[in-house]
Amino acid sequence: MTRARNWLLPHPFLTLLLAVVWMLLQNEVSAGMVVFGVILGIIIPKITAIWWPDTPKGFRLGKMITYSFIVLWDILVANIQVAWIVLSVPNSKLRPAWIVVPLELRQPEAITMLAGTITLTPGTVSADLSSAGHSLLVHVLHTDDPDAIRDEIKSRYERRLMEIFQ
Repeated sequence: MTRARNWLLPHPFLTLLLAVVWMLLQNEVSAGMVVFGVILGIIIPKITAIWWPDTPKGFRLGKMITYSFIVLWDILVANIQVAWIVLSVPNSKLRPAWIVVPLELRQPEAITMLAGTITLTPGTVSADLSSAGHSLLVHVLHTDDPDAIRDEIKSRYERRLMEIFQ
């Protein structure tokens, strides 16, 4: 039974998400739109399944929701901080930095989430991942202490992602 379900719905959450997004894009909830959304939600994951990595094991949804709220808060705060830096710090006084963040994360999905989180947060950009996947190169717009930024990324984001994915 599980094998048949995996064949029909290789990514059940994605199927549901695609169906809901289809209905939201159509701005109409009717039987036809629901059926077509479900059909799209089944076909798209099946067609793209060969490019999907294995499903992460031990994913904790509750901790992911908490992580999402933390990231949203950090994005809001960083927007204000970057606006303040842009408006008050002359270009000649900016202290940009390249920071190497050593990674304890090993799952590609978790590393992708970390890199995305860093890039979504204004003032920081994930620029490169080492070939072995053991460190991330991050550019920071302005900092007096690059080590503090590295430590904050590890404690605030990487530690939580390790709890979510392991």
